[in-house]
Amino acid sequence: MAEAPVLKQIVAVAIVDDLAAPAKLLAARRNRPEALAGLWEFPGGKVEPGESEIAAVHRELGEELGVAITLGAAIPGPHRQGWQLNEKAAMRMWFAQITEGEPDTLDGHDQLAWLDLDDSLHGIVEWIPADAPIVAACLEQVRARATQ
Repeated sequence: MAEAPVLKQIVAVAIVDDLAAPAKLLAARRNRPEALAGLWEFPGGKVEPGESEIAAVHRELGEELGVAITLGAAIPGPHRQGWQLNEKAAMRMWFAQITEGEPDTLDGHDQLAWLDLDDSLHGIVEWIPADAPIVAACLEQVRARATQ
């Protein structure tokens, strides 16, 4: 069997209010491209050539939201590169907490919202379809930690 092709690597974070006891999640509303404008997502972006995934996620959060973060647990996806977004790209995900700065819509977004980290996450905002299973995985991981 042929090995799956390597996809463009994207990195993103589920920013929570507190890594130790998360209750809120920061969602970002896209303002481009037109097909995704108005839909909500996890902030992040593509890994540049020669850049590590960790360096990319820190750079992207600085560029997009103007914040510094601490990474928490990974949110593993079913694909060897994380969560497959489409035929060409896959995304690795982590929980994160802001350690410096106030999040702002600097690049790629026109609105930010702190959402309760519960079942209402699915209905309060309209997520980019590729992010919907990641929302479910975030909730599952938070619930699993809460029962430990």
